[in-house]
Amino acid sequence: MVSDSRKASSASQTLSRGIRVLEVLADAQEALSVDQIAERLGVHRSIAYRLIRTLEDHGLLTREPAGKFELGTRLAALAAGIKHDLQAAALPELTAVANELGMTCFVAVMDREECVTLVSVEPRHAVASVAQRPGSRHPFTVGAPGRAILAQLPSEDWPDGIREVADRGYADSHGEVIENLSAVAVPLPLRGHNPAALAVVYLSSTRPPAELAERLKAAAKAVRDALGG
Repeated sequence: MVSDSRKASSASQTLSRGIRVLEVLADAQEALSVDQIAERLGVHRSIAYRLIRTLEDHGLLTREPAGKFELGTRLAALAAGIKHDLQAAALPELTAVANELGMTCFVAVMDREECVTLVSVEPRHAVASVAQRPGSRHPFTVGAPGRAILAQLPSEDWPDGIREVADRGYADSHGEVIENLSAVAVPLPLRGHNPAALAVVYLSSTRPPAELAERLKAAAKAVRDALGG
């Protein structure tokens, strides 16, 4: 007879692998075959196929006509429920900033040791804009949004350079997360939420970072007011 601990271990491994399938497809940003997914997971094709079929049954994966798999629309419904109040309050401000500045505007939140994009809006009429996909993540020790988040932590936890961010009320970066891209971010402290940041990302701009930061600060205040402070 299989012990309860061994059953739990097996179930946990299966769940972990299923989550990894979703992460692999999110990172790939394109449809992948069963063999490609199995290779990236480091498991046998039959194991990958069973995981994929289960995720497909739940609408978390979709099979293309060519037989490859991509993330399913059910994930969008699940994602919409994450910090729903913050997303709802932020979207009007993100839209206004994105269209006014011609830059992609987004909210990033702290998730353990990483900075994760929660929701983003691209400008409606920009000649060229930068896609900032919700769910994208990177260590919060790099990039403007991460530093704007760090500035909200106790000062004894600050790495080098965060005091300047806290003093001036914004962070800026260039090429730290993605080569040639710049970002400006302001802290977005919210009662009942982990530290967050409101940011723009862009290829180039004639506006100085301080000017962009002032617009972001106004948007951040509006989001806080919408959520009751």
